[in-house]
Amino acid sequence: MPLEPDAIFPVMCITMDGTGMTHAQQAARLCAAGARWVQLRMKGAPRALWLAEARAAAQICRGHGAVLIVNDDIAIALESGADGVHLGALDAGWAEARAALGPGRLVGGTVNSLADADRAAALGCLDYAGVGPLRFTGTKRNLAPVLGIGGVGRLVARLGGLPAWVIGGVEPADLPQIERAGAAGAAVSSALFRGGRVEENFRAFLGAWRGRGAPARAGPHNS
Repeated sequence: MPLEPDAIFPVMCITMDGTGMTHAQQAARLCAAGARWVQLRMKGAPRALWLAEARAAAQICRGHGAVLIVNDDIAIALESGADGVHLGALDAGWAEARAALGPGRLVGGTVNSLADADRAAALGCLDYAGVGPLRFTGTKRNLAPVLGIGGVGRLVARLGGLPAWVIGGVEPADLPQIERAGAAGAAVSSALFRGGRVEENFRAFLGAWRGRGAPARAGPHNS
């Protein structure tokens, strides 16, 4: 059930701690800037706060026709009304997430190695993969080995056509290479909030993606 590569924005925007904004405020600012593909990442947050932020972010994203994915928590994705969940290779099982969310929501999974890529292709339960890290990033704890653009290309090729968003220290100048590697887009976090210039930074990423095509549709849960 993979996504059509042109059915979603090529720039996946990931919220983060330490920006001076709540995660819902980040989603609102990103959506106002034109983002249509937001991932809420609140690892380690108290559950009540996480759920409240996810509910607020889901409402904001719906208002902009944007997709909201919750990182790492299937239950919060369901309870908040988000469009789906993104799970790391070591988080709750991808098949378990598909069974819980059903066919109407998105399930994404992190792919850090050839073994992960083969598992993602074989299971057939993911809508997309997050492939990386492209390079070192301080945003991610327990960072997997850095792949570089060559390693990213090898993993994308092993996914059997499953759309991939490249993550890990991605900068706008990387996007042409990422596109040539066969990825559907890039997932970005800290670079979006650099200097507080969210709108400018987002436009730099989107403008660097030469094959960005039409704006995203709403996610399957919103449509």
